[in-house]
Amino acid sequence: MDGSHGGEANLVLPDLGGVELMGGVPGRLALAVALVLCLAGLAFGAVVLAQLRRLPVHRSMGEVADLIYATCRTYLLRQGRFLLLLWVFIATVIVAYYGALMSLGAARVLVVVGFSLLGMAGSYAVAWFGIRVNTYANARTAYAALDGKPLPLHRIPLRAGMSIGMVLISLELALMLVILLFLPPEVAGACFIGFAVGESLGAAALRIAGGIFTKIADIGSDLMKIVLKIKEDDARNPGVIADCTGDNAGDSVGPSADGFETYGVTGVALITFILLGVHEPAVQATLLVWVFVVRAVMLVASAVSYTVNDWWVSRRYAAAVRMDFEKPLTSLVWLTSVVSIVLTFATSWACLASLDGAAPGTWWHLATIVSCGTLAGALIPELVKVFTSTSSRHVREVVRSSRAGGASLTILSGQVAGSFSAYWLGIVIVALMAVGYGVSTLGLDALMVAPAVFAFGLVAFGFLGMGPVTIAVDSYGPVTDNAQSVYELSLIEEIDGIEDELRAAGVDVQWDRAKQMLEENDGAGNTFKATAKPVLIGTAVVGATTMIFSIVMALTSGLTENMANLSLLHPPFLLGLITGGAMIFWFTGASIQAVTTGAHRAVEFIRDTIRLDGSSRASTEDSRRVVDICTQYAQRGMLTIFLAVFFATLGFAFVEPYFFIGYLVSIAVFGLYQAISMANAGGAWDNAKKVVEVDLHAKGTALHDATIIGDTVGDPYKDTSSVALNPVIKFTTLFGLLAVELAVSLQGDGLGVLVHVLAAVFVLASMVFVYRSFYAMRIGTSLTDEDDEDGAGAFGALAGETRDGERPFAGEVRPGEGRAEVGSPSGTVSTGDDVTGSLTGTIERSR
Repeated sequence: MDGSHGGEANLVLPDLGGVELMGGVPGRLALAVALVLCLAGLAFGAVVLAQLRRLPVHRSMGEVADLIYATCRTYLLRQGRFLLLLWVFIATVIVAYYGALMSLGAARVLVVVGFSLLGMAGSYAVAWFGIRVNTYANARTAYAALDGKPLPLHRIPLRAGMSIGMVLISLELALMLVILLFLPPEVAGACFIGFAVGESLGAAALRIAGGIFTKIADIGSDLMKIVLKIKEDDARNPGVIADCTGDNAGDSVGPSADGFETYGVTGVALITFILLGVHEPAVQATLLVWVFVVRAVMLVASAVSYTVNDWWVSRRYAAAVRMDFEKPLTSLVWLTSVVSIVLTFATSWACLASLDGAAPGTWWHLATIVSCGTLAGALIPELVKVFTSTSSRHVREVVRSSRAGGASLTILSGQVAGSFSAYWLGIVIVALMAVGYGVSTLGLDALMVAPAVFAFGLVAFGFLGMGPVTIAVDSYGPVTDNAQSVYELSLIEEIDGIEDELRAAGVDVQWDRAKQMLEENDGAGNTFKATAKPVLIGTAVVGATTMIFSIVMALTSGLTENMANLSLLHPPFLLGLITGGAMIFWFTGASIQAVTTGAHRAVEFIRDTIRLDGSSRASTEDSRRVVDICTQYAQRGMLTIFLAVFFATLGFAFVEPYFFIGYLVSIAVFGLYQAISMANAGGAWDNAKKVVEVDLHAKGTALHDATIIGDTVGDPYKDTSSVALNPVIKFTTLFGLLAVELAVSLQGDGLGVLVHVLAAVFVLASMVFVYRSFYAMRIGTSLTDEDDEDGAGAFGALAGETRDGERPFAGEVRPGEGRAEVGSPSGTVSTGDDVTGSLTGTIERSR
């Protein structure tokens, strides 16, 4: 194993003191300046948080936002305790491997364990900051809409998102710079590996659980619109607060933790490659300084681009009464990409010119490779908009299909959009990686082994170059979504004397314009939430290549032996490639199953407690109960999935090392296309519904019902399964690094039989949890209401026979009677002589 007892945890940093940048600037001084920039980024986030809090907001909206934050806080506290439970599993493996088997000493083991906890805490902290910012911004955005001017509706959510992005990247970079600058070089490997494993665990748990939570609540709330013909955010629906909480849990907490981990793990992968693949310590030191200085400079690029773009947008739309909310976000992404590329070349010239003697042109070679990734960060959103924007042909096709054939064609057209998007995005990622590979052949082999692998890692690094802006446009979505909900839940229009009160506050209220703008802004938020997903999953896959290389280097003693085992002619490697696909498809099903079961329970509770007559809003107690249901099933689903992934990683690493390499490659490739297709199909369905609501003004129609059903299918596609594949891939790769070292070490100690026995035990344990992820999470009902073990039917009985036999909602379904309009809530449906049923009708069995 690399000739180093303890593997990557024993990697030693080179002396950074000898590095000089252009003009004689010491490398350590440059890193110290980078740390100061990180502190400035953290200060920016704190200032924006204070500014948002001081923005005007009506008390009715503030109260709703406070309730949303209170439920988010409860959710996060529970998730924190849950994370500590999961961390025990990881800490146990770390102690067993590094302490018992590697005998690294208590101090070194504590460093790894401590930094794993710090990494997890970092993911958790940025998630907490994100919900605090968003729950301030949502009410302020809703209030700003009242005077009918669109500019504040753009600036408030984007400012909130930018603060999250700056804090996330600054905190991540600052923690890694502390390791480089202030900790002994001999413990650096342990610090970085422990840190990366911890943040991967935090991101995986928060992303998966948040995705399950938000879609349970979203589906439960959406189905009520069809069943009861109530508006989107009806205050009487106890599921709406849970939906708002879920918007933060799934669309803010999850992406924040995911982005934090992605940025960190990509950095750790590059550091590991530099220490393993570059043999000259002076070159190692120079490249390490360059990587971190470029990261800090890109932080500046995002801040400058945001400031310039905000100035331009403020002048352009100062007096506007209409605004395409997507255009300023698009201009920000492209401006940041261009500025980042320019600064990358300038910084690379300043940092790497000293390497020209060993490898001429190194500075522009590496800058070009990084810029391929930075360009991808702008190109991918453009491609995603082709399939998910409210103005795209694919989304319009989904609407036309819904009009022609109801929910069936809605779903099929969305699947088409997802599949096409996977092709085009895959081709673009491959093309940019190919350019990176081509540039890597221009002489980088004089500095390192396998320069192509380093190039792929740098492409992933470039993906994240505009990290603050990528996170900002992603976080724009949950604020705009919640702003619309806060407006409706506040019941502000029904407050006595409200127009006089607002006029006294200087607001010339325009109710219809306010609601229209909030809807349009939510559509832009949906689109740009979708654009960040492929960027993060692309980073995971491309970056995983570099981390897999670290495992390959260890297994092959620096690419000097056993290379034939990395071939399709080596059967275990081929079998690993096949096995990875199986795990990806299981994970997709398991995460959706958790959403399905939880949504059933949520809908059942809402159906039994909602009061449409004599009540203006749902009780806080009922709303909290829906949040409890969502949390319960999110944690149940997450725990089962985590344990299956945990034991699968251990088991497959113990089966055979090269089997495991094939497995890691496979989950990356299968996961890339599965995630992209599901994310963009979901985005197309989401914005097709938005087109019907905003452009066609067709709420409450059969067409609207069809697109709602498409959206409920797309919800777990885009916000649960697809996005969670990113941290799952990275956690498996990072934790697998420890697992395969453990297996090889035991083999080397003559314990091959024990390794095979443990492999069987771990794989069997994984299969038990795979089994339980469906059979222990099933909806607990029978096929007929009469035998329903829970006393009520599932979704089919939503508006059918209730527990006391009364049918509260209109719309019967009888065999052979008439022809139903597609998606009609009250029409009759003819289905011949088979079982008939409707979401909103009585379920009867025909003769």
